[in-house]
Amino acid sequence: MPPLFTIGYEKSRPDAVLHELEQAKVDLLVDTRAVAASRRPGFSKRALSAALDDAGIAYVHLQKLGTPAEGRSAARSGDLATLWRVYDEHIATADAQAALDELIALIKSGKRVALLCYCRDPNSCHRSRIVVNVKKRLRIKVENLIPPLF
Repeated sequence: MPPLFTIGYEKSRPDAVLHELEQAKVDLLVDTRAVAASRRPGFSKRALSAALDDAGIAYVHLQKLGTPAEGRSAARSGDLATLWRVYDEHIATADAQAALDELIALIKSGKRVALLCYCRDPNSCHRSRIVVNVKKRLRIKVENLIPPLF
């Protein structure tokens, strides 16, 4: 099974993120943001999906794996304890578990999958909690892609 990749686009340009995905030979980008919109040009759902499509990378948005509003607010203020509490409660919900099942199926398909969110540091991002949950069900190597700063 190929590794599972993660990537955050904070402080990076779209072309730098795309380059990292291409270098890792990613087949499918899974957007794990609750809200697939961004003030950063090129990272809203439609623009990102189109750029990925041009590069031959598929896109899927698993919104239910995203962080609820209270957790996003905590993350912005640097309150990781609250972020983790909120996200751990959220990932246990039926909707999030269904999205996690979908993610597991995509990974098991043999595609090279990358999880996307905003946060540059995977250790302070909910992507790390998604990875923990994936690893409970699959033996898989995880590689965090870090695109260059702009």
